[in-house]
Amino acid sequence: MIQKRRWLMVASALVWVLAVAAQTNVYNVMNYGASGDGLADDAVALQRAIDECSRQGGGQVLLPSGHTFVAGPVELKSNVDLHLDVNSRLVAHPDEGKYRLSAFKENRGEGMMWLWCRDVQNLSITGQGTIDGNGVAFMGRELDDSYELKPLVDPTFDPRPHVLTLIGVKNLIIRDVTIRNGAYWTVHLIGCDGALIDGISLLNNLKIRNGDGIDIDHSRHVRIANCHITSGDDCICLKNRREWEEYGPCKDIVVSNCVMASRSCAIKIGSENMDSISRVAVDNCIIRDSNRGIGIQNRDEGTVTDVSFSNIILDCRLWSDVWWGKAEPIYVTSYPRADGNHKDANWRFPKGETQGRCGEVSRIFFSNITATSENGCFVGGDTPGKVNNIFFDNVRLFVKKQTDYPSGCYDLRPRRGEGFIRDKVYGVYIDQAIDVHTDGVEVVWQQPAIGGQGGRVNR
Repeated sequence: MIQKRRWLMVASALVWVLAVAAQTNVYNVMNYGASGDGLADDAVALQRAIDECSRQGGGQVLLPSGHTFVAGPVELKSNVDLHLDVNSRLVAHPDEGKYRLSAFKENRGEGMMWLWCRDVQNLSITGQGTIDGNGVAFMGRELDDSYELKPLVDPTFDPRPHVLTLIGVKNLIIRDVTIRNGAYWTVHLIGCDGALIDGISLLNNLKIRNGDGIDIDHSRHVRIANCHITSGDDCICLKNRREWEEYGPCKDIVVSNCVMASRSCAIKIGSENMDSISRVAVDNCIIRDSNRGIGIQNRDEGTVTDVSFSNIILDCRLWSDVWWGKAEPIYVTSYPRADGNHKDANWRFPKGETQGRCGEVSRIFFSNITATSENGCFVGGDTPGKVNNIFFDNVRLFVKKQTDYPSGCYDLRPRRGEGFIRDKVYGVYIDQAIDVHTDGVEVVWQQPAIGGQGGRVNR
């Protein structure tokens, strides 16, 4: 009996020790001065909790349920799990004056950072709460299918905050959270190595321009799975921005089991690509109500090779010219970038140059794709063979007019020179590309008829 009592005492002590240890690894932001009332700026308290958690070797920074935390910019740190409990919200402060850290280094014309980090490891963002970018607070007048952008006092400085700017992270997890209402790009991975984005709902306002969902930039070994994404701009976009060239190529990317809707392109590669993008697989996804379905939009000297799209159901429709795209279900292109304007201030081109060039796009595979759209596929490049070895296998396209916007147009923006090709609607339109294998394409023209043709055209 005594022995049994001793065992019970030891077990109870062990449970108490483990409970204390667990508590010391949780850093509740309320204990660091956060109000959670949806009014006060809780950035300082949140930063204190993150700093302490990282300094102590890591743990969970908890935003407890039932609270709304408004915050200006916050820096994330190594070994931190930012955990949003169910029914908790973290909202971007609406004061534009708080955002002064550029998302693109010296280029201050394309938004600032809100939740950000650089060169950290073992970072996670988890939970069933919500991160809200408060996007409409940074917009101008509402139009039919978009918001106007507010006039900028300085055209080279845009204060709109990106939601998550994660630079040089090794071992990153973003899981289960809801991310809403980005005012600019939403989840931007730059130079990350080993990232998992799983089961998130990324629900941007479809009228907000530049409202990308997930941007994979100069990153490697990235997996995106089981996500629901709605974005005014691209839902998932792979690229190599010039500002972050030190991080090298973008490669070894897998996207699977996602549902997406976009006013621009649901799954896109480009347009910014000054390095190489390769070894990419996109599988088992649904795209709905988008301006363009799958797009490779190469406009810089970088290359795109060895990319596979498979088992995808998509439907596209036309939207206004505010959005790039003309309902092309599949779009594979390489054309030199348009000349610079006031906003990008020639950040798009190699240093010292005012015009760019475009690289090769090759070995791109489309398999088991079913598409319904107002337009056909487009494959083209600026010179013969710049785009080559494009394979269509079991691609079925149902062409059907759905809107009052005019048909017979393909969108090549941001191409140097004329941004559109105006012609009939074809199943596959080919412009100077070679080795485009279309035997696996079936085109079904549905009523009301739009005067198209089922084959292809070479220019």
